[in-house]
Amino acid sequence: MSRPSLVLGIDPGTAVTGYGVVAFDGRTSTLVECGVLRTAARDPLPNRLVELYAGVEELIARHRPDTFAIEDVFYARNVRTTVVLGHARGAILVAAQQAALTIREYPPSEIKKAITGRGSATKEQVQFMVARLLRLKAPPQPADAADGVAAALCACLASSLPSLPAMPTLASFRSPSPRSERRR
Repeated sequence: MSRPSLVLGIDPGTAVTGYGVVAFDGRTSTLVECGVLRTAARDPLPNRLVELYAGVEELIARHRPDTFAIEDVFYARNVRTTVVLGHARGAILVAAQQAALTIREYPPSEIKKAITGRGSATKEQVQFMVARLLRLKAPPQPADAADGVAAALCACLASSLPSLPAMPTLASFRSPSPRSERRR
């Protein structure tokens, strides 16, 4: 029997980055590890990005995941926050790409919908459902860790869905026009 697939999920941030490692055998998901990577708010941004890169690189080396799932950028009201988050995602994505992992990016609403059934779910609802889906006694703490686990679970759930055949196009339902019949 082959080993379960490992998915490393990341909820990126410059101060706190949540992560979760989930083993998935095609039907059942099991939490392997979760936690947060923290950087000092007073450190210059380049130093914090190096710390994030190194922290994710260490997680990848320790767990050797098959898939890397990361929450996509959400658009904050403060443009600076969005830009800084983009820098953090960039450093994290470089670590995953250098490890030649399969990378899956999901918008926050898609992760919430996969886990709770609602794209506008609250953090508490996501935490509750993460605990239920993994049969945990309590949700992972802190909330950023639960969000990292949710990203990993989203990738597991997406990979377990059957592929649907391509849908026919509207053109295949139309009857041929008289003009096209005359050309034959």
